Amino acid sequence: AEPTPEPTPTVVPRPNVVSDLPIPVGGQMDTFDDDAVAFMQQAGMTWMKWQIPFVIGDSNLINVARDRINYAHENGFFAVLSIKGNKDDLRELGADYYPLLAEFMGTIATLQPDAIQVWNEQNLDREWPNGRINPASYTEMLRQAYEAIKAVDPQIRVITGAPAPTGAEGFFGQNAVWNDDRYYLGMANAGAARYADCIGIHYNEGILPPSAQGGDPRGEYPTYYFQQMIQRAFFPFRLNGADIPLCFSELGYLSPDGYGALPSGFAWGANTSVAEQAQWLRDAILLASQSTRPRVELIIVFNVNFTRFIDGDPQGGYAIIRPDGSCPACETIASLRGTP
Repeated sequence: AEPTPEPTPTVVPRPNVVSDLPIPVGGQMDTFDDDAVAFMQQAGMTWMKWQIPFVIGDSNLINVARDRINYAHENGFFAVLSIKGNKDDLRELGADYYPLLAEFMGTIATLQPDAIQVWNEQNLDREWPNGRINPASYTEMLRQAYEAIKAVDPQIRVITGAPAPTGAEGFFGQNAVWNDDRYYLGMANAGAARYADCIGIHYNEGILPPSAQGGDPRGEYPTYYFQQMIQRAFFPFRLNGADIPLCFSELGYLSPDGYGALPSGFAWGANTSVAEQAQWLRDAILLASQSTRPRVELIIVFNVNFTRFIDGDPQGGYAIIRPDGSCPACETIASLRGTP
């Protein structure tokens, strides 16, 4: 007998959902989690973010992406996928890698995600080949991905990869890291704003309220301050005449509450309480909504339900769902519902 063909998996259509927060907000998910969904709905979130790897030859990743997009849509959220590939494949193939990634992005686009972010923290050699970090190379990758996505569905919002906020290039050297402001300038000069709907930005090392403009005990480096970080990301694009909005693909505050001591590399977050995390996320959302140049179009809270808390990777400390199962930040963010 002929083998029965596999049924074509259905694509769940995009939800019809309107944010009643002052700016659209979402959260990054680690696992399917209906309790987390309920918390996100309580907070007024309307977006759900997933990170999906691209591995050459692994066709199952299309199913992984489809299931996550569908889960978001079924639960009334827009879906944003952050897609990053393998830096070793990128090193080996160079520019020949870009069309492979673009083809994958085009296939993902058929699944009707609402936004796709192209790569992640491409200014670090953790994510990009050592000695090859280059915003012009990234912008060419972005261009090919953008064109592949838009050819399938012009409605899908394309977000640039967000450089990691850092001033470490003087210490580690430019083979290993580029400071994010230098990297943003390189992206702007290479024309990245022509191949994106939004510039990706991360903010994840704050230990003061987002209104603070000084007084950080670690020093006065701009990436420590929420509002300075917004201007740092936007300024190079404004210099180039591009009035392009920003999208926070990661905004998070680290608290060890409920987990125990932070790993030594993250000890700077030791004094941040969960109550502060909750209040500062709320205040950052409100401040971002009041920014006009640049406009901030989306905030993804990093993160919702991660639980890993190991040396070098205390992601559970950023989670808004805490080890006791509560979500104080869901309540503070919900207090903004109905705020114009």
